[in-house]
Amino acid sequence: MPDQSSPPPAPQAKPQRKTLMAVLAYLGILIIIPFLMAKDDPFVTFHLKQGLLLVIVEVGVWVLGMTMLGWQLWQLLQLINLAAIIFSIIGIVYVIQGKEKELPFIGSLAKNFTF
Repeated sequence: MPDQSSPPPAPQAKPQRKTLMAVLAYLGILIIIPFLMAKDDPFVTFHLKQGLLLVIVEVGVWVLGMTMLGWQLWQLLQLINLAAIIFSIIGIVYVIQGKEKELPFIGSLAKNFTF
């Protein structure tokens, strides 16, 4: 009796690649990789915009921290940096879940970026 079951579907590399590129968008300087390789994918672009805003915030905190003013505002800058890390983690969770959900507070600002 021949086997009536169909062969298993071939593994889909494209969704895994898309997920990887979107995760990289939330990992600081690694945002360059999806920007150069996958910015034409709408899912990746959505997360790329939010990741770019987080990188801008992180660089701004770093620059302010290097000034004399930064020493006076050190605790506030560290809280902002912690918030950026938390938002990055939230963004990565959204990517893994396959969601295009805006991050709290910054998602509406990020959609103004154009590539």
